[in-house]
Amino acid sequence: MKISSPVVGEIEVSPERVITFPAGLPGFEACRQFALLHTEGNEAPTLFMLQSLDDADVGFTVTTPDILGLNYEFALSDAEVDDLQLTDPADASVLLIVRRDGDNPVHANVMAPLVINTATRRGLQKIIGKVDTSVTLKAVG
Repeated sequence: MKISSPVVGEIEVSPERVITFPAGLPGFEACRQFALLHTEGNEAPTLFMLQSLDDADVGFTVTTPDILGLNYEFALSDAEVDDLQLTDPADASVLLIVRRDGDNPVHANVMAPLVINTATRRGLQKIIGKVDTSVTLKAVG
């Protein structure tokens, strides 16, 4: 399928690259279908674009916690596991939405990670609190 975005232009996306967020994302509930994109030719991308297929103007820059030097752990509720159709914990991937404010460093939203079941291509945004979260820095490089 062809999609267009103000950031990446018009590109072809295979159905296997589409991730469904059944409840949408907070503030973007109408956006339920997304494609995870990266620059072609980049063998080890560090930043990705999560582009909505429902609204071309909605896209998020995302990365994995390890790229930021984070060891990131939190629990999923039984309902969240069911929503993701997650049967094997190894199929769960975590992404963080990141942003840059001008010349300032990159900011990551560690309190609302995206959890994606790579086997079923279903995702959700986990809103978490300090009580059940462990975020530690690890050496990078």
